[in-house]
Amino acid sequence: MMYKTIKYEKIDKVALITLNRPERLNAWTPLMSSEQVSALTHANEDSNIGSIVMTGSGKGFCAGADMEEVLSINYDDARIPDETDWVDLIRSSKPIIAAVNGSAIGVGVTMILPFDTIIASEKSKFGMFFIKIGLVPELASSHYLVQRMGFGKASEFCLSGRLMDAEEAFKIGLIDFLYNEEDMLDEAIKKAKLIAENPGPQLRMVKELLTKNGSETDLTKAQERESALLRECWKTPEHKEAVKNFLKGKG
Repeated sequence: MMYKTIKYEKIDKVALITLNRPERLNAWTPLMSSEQVSALTHANEDSNIGSIVMTGSGKGFCAGADMEEVLSINYDDARIPDETDWVDLIRSSKPIIAAVNGSAIGVGVTMILPFDTIIASEKSKFGMFFIKIGLVPELASSHYLVQRMGFGKASEFCLSGRLMDAEEAFKIGLIDFLYNEEDMLDEAIKKAKLIAENPGPQLRMVKELLTKNGSETDLTKAQERESALLRECWKTPEHKEAVKNFLKGKG
């Protein structure tokens, strides 16, 4: 598929989506958003794809919204950009890993917070600059930041609008894994390949449980969701084949 602002590649069972506006540090535009949704939908519908990695080209991951393009949008008319529910798309998607190769600012942070895993290079930097331009966080980032960092650290990060380096981001839980610049993308793809070896329907079931139970305070409801999906798993060909192979190997 041909895109103007991203690249789409297949590496074995991994779909690699690369934000591709390096001359603008991959600044977000409405077109990029639409192309991201298209690429993710394509990956999710491809039975040969088991997991997804998203990274950026050049020196940055995503420098936030391209203000020149965003300010040209008339939000009162019918030409509003793609209003796909990004968080729902990511949480219902095949497993997806962010491979942050440089600065992630504004939407460059908020778009990846719902991802399953966030990996970054040691040269990465993160900023929630919304407050600096008179805006507030988006894409449920006020939820995910508290989950990842805790209330106090999330508050300071959003209210100050400061830039955070990769080491601090790793230490407080904003990112999950930290690698040197040369190895970061390879490590992300390696993790994605490992995930892609597992049965697709069950991967999405696990994501559903983590999404719904992650902030569930009623443990009875949490267990009910798990039990319902376990009953579904027992009926699937993936489970039956795995049991068959296990018993064959044991014998």
